[in-house]
Order: sequence, then structure tokens, then C-alpha cells
Amino acid sequence: MNKAFMGVRLRRLREERGMTQAALARTLGISPSYLNQIEQNQRPLTVPVLLKLNGAFGLDVQLFSDADEARLITDLRAALADQGAPAATAELRELAANMPGIARTIVAMQARLRDTAERADLLAGRIEAPGGAPAPFESVRDWFYDRRNHVAELETPAEAIGGALPPGHMVPELIDRLAGRHGIRIALDGTSLRRFEAGARILHLAPHLNEGQQAFQIATQLAFLEQGETITRLAGDPNLAPDAQALLRIGLANYFAGALVLPYAAFLREAEATAYDIDLIARRFGVGFETTCHRLSTLQRPEARGVPFFFIRVDRAGNISKRQSATDFHFSRIGGTCPLWNVYEAFSRPGEITRQIAQMPDGRSYLWIARVVSHGQGGFGAPVKTFAVALGCDLTHADRLVYARGLELKSPDLATRIGPGCKVCERLACPQRAFPMVGRLLAADPAEARFAPYSAGAG
Repeated sequence: MNKAFMGVRLRRLREERGMTQAALARTLGISPSYLNQIEQNQRPLTVPVLLKLNGAFGLDVQLFSDADEARLITDLRAALADQGAPAATAELRELAANMPGIARTIVAMQARLRDTAERADLLAGRIEAPGGAPAPFESVRDWFYDRRNHVAELETPAEAIGGALPPGHMVPELIDRLAGRHGIRIALDGTSLRRFEAGARILHLAPHLNEGQQAFQIATQLAFLEQGETITRLAGDPNLAPDAQALLRIGLANYFAGALVLPYAAFLREAEATAYDIDLIARRFGVGFETTCHRLSTLQRPEARGVPFFFIRVDRAGNISKRQSATDFHFSRIGGTCPLWNVYEAFSRPGEITRQIAQMPDGRSYLWIARVVSHGQGGFGAPVKTFAVALGCDLTHADRLVYARGLELKSPDLATRIGPGCKVCERLACPQRAFPMVGRLLAADPAEARFAPYSAGAG
């Protein structure tokens, strides 16, 4: 933790459990006066006390990590910018650190207001929104984001199956499981990647799928068959609209499939042994670059964490089609992403992994890698989908990655200055800025021309 004054969170934790300061102090083996000083932010929350909290309550210590604070600051900045009321970083940090419940309420209120505005726009244009709730994809992304892209309820049963099978060669055993337990046979004659014919008990798969892709599709079907109750319970989140719940069911089945084909313990061991070399890991498990990157962003089991990654997939136009985060990177919710980010440079260097040390406006620095991937059935004239896939982590974890070799990790002044998107980015003199920051007054001076396209005044 960069900051260990977390008194409000500790006090809220104590109150949620109905404990007095004296009772919690006895549990932690510290004096009531010391606990009171921690809760008043007069003393730091130290690692030994954190470990005692974990032992007493089984807490995830990331509850007291400033990574949560950074995530919340990002969401607050975007929510206030939506209202044309930007706040200084110091004010946002104070609110997120000392009143996180109120901060989350502000973010949630703005999300509801944004959804209401989108629905009104649809109605004004006489376009029906199915189910009356917009942005199901965004709702599902937020659901995974709130859980740091880790779903423990599906990890355990998936690993119980996949951990007993040979990595990269699971298809025969998975076919046997489908047949023996569910009376389902495989037919390689599908026009869709996967289509289950329930009446005939046939799972149709596209014939062009390789072994790893076949395993993933079979595992997805097993998720619906064997984890249907868990998936239904998780997807039944009352905060989600019906279409978002339906989409989440698919997302959870895909999550289970990834966890089966790439079982947690074996995958984490391979990642650590290869210094997170994506190509070597992918070869070991018989999957592609994108699948490997996506799985790396889920390794947040409390007792065995991998590097906390953020994962993104974007097209040439800047449309983000996948966005998962095990930590706190500042994904923009309004406007586009930053053109200085190396995820876009990857399109001009196909087949090559690009690297970048990037620094956000709050001073946090990250290591990013990106590469172009393509999806298609092959053959002349067949459609092909092309994306840039990127994986990033906080610079504090970068020395664990093979991709950090030869880079100046201890010279943050050499980092590329990027931002969360022009409309919410605080950098005042960025020459690549496409839009002024929302809510910031423009300093328009007809007598002067500058290299940077927009200058900001006070306010």
C-alpha cells in the first residue's frame, strides 16, 4: 500500500460487525487507544494489524488497499465530469479515502442518471430499448470489474475438472465427460462456433476450430450443464436488467470454460516460471494470445495471487470490445481512450509485441504490452476481425515480467504521459488533445497560437 491511513474503512468494518472498539482491540491484540488512533487516521494501519484482521475475519487485505481508492477516484472524476463539475484530485482522493460509501453513491447516482438520459434519447428518437434498460454490455463489464475479474464460485469446480486433465490436450476427456455424464455427442459440422441441439443431444462445433478452441466451447457447454444453478444465482443480480442478466450468464459460462481449460494453480505456476511470457504460456496450454491475456487478468485468488493485470481489446477505431481489470486502471467511460497509448501503435506493427511505460495524470506508472490479433475462418474473401489486445500492470509489479527487460523501470520521467480520455484528462498542455476537458473553462486568446490545441482557464 502506498498509503496506510484507512481509519474510516476500519471503523465501518467494525460497525458492520456490531463490535465496540474495545472488543475489536481485544481481537486484534492491541490497545483500545491505539485502535481509536487508527480509526481517526492518527496512526497508520500497519501490515501486522492487517494480518491480524485477515486471521480474525478472513478478510481480503485489498479491502484496505489504495488500489480500491484509485478505482473510485477514477469513477468519481468521470461522474462529476459528466455533470460539468470537475473536482481537484486532492478533493477526490479525500472523498474516496474517508467517505467511500458516499463516493460510491455519487457514482451510482450518476450511472442511473446517465441510463435515464440514454433511455430518454431513445424514446425521443422513437427507438425502443429492449427491456427498457440500456447498456447491457457495460453493466456486465462493471459486474466483473467490481469483482476484480475473479469469480471464486466458478474457479473451484472448473479447476477440479481441468486440473486433472493434460494441459493443451483435454478434448478427448471432455468429449467423454459430455457423453458419459450427459449423453451428448459432438458433431463437427456447425456454422456457429457452438450450437447445442438439446432434443437430439448433439453439440455442434465449427469444423475449423483448433483443439484449444474446441476444448473451450465444450467447457462452455459443460458450464451450462453442470454449473447452471451457480450461474443462475450469480446472474440473478437484482441490480442488472433482464438483458444484462442474460448476457452475464454467457459471460459466466465463458469464465468457467477459461478456468477449466486453463486451471488456476497450473496456469499460475507456468506464468511465474516463464516470467509471464505470453507466447510460452499459450503454447503450453494450446490456446491463443488473447485467451492467455484474458486469463492472466483473472489470477486474483486471495491466497495465491498473480500479477494484477488489466486487459483490453480494441479495434482500429478505438472501440473497446473487451475490458477487464484485476486492479485500478483508469478506463474512460466518456469520450475515447488516449491516442498516445501503445495499444494503437500495435496496429502499425503486426506480429510484434509493443511495450510502453505509461504514466497517468495522477502520477501512477504502468507497463503495457500490446499485439494485434485476428479472428477468421480463413480462405480467400472470408471476413476477418482484427483487434489490438493489450495487457498492463502497475509498474511496481513490472520486474516480474519478461517484457520489462531492458526498460528503465526506475525512471518515471521517461514514461509516456497518457490519460483516461481527453474529456476527463487533466493534462493541460497535451499536444494530442482532441477535446477540452469537460467542465473546464477554455482560455481562448485570439492573439496567441499554441502547439497544444486547447488551453484551460481557471474553473
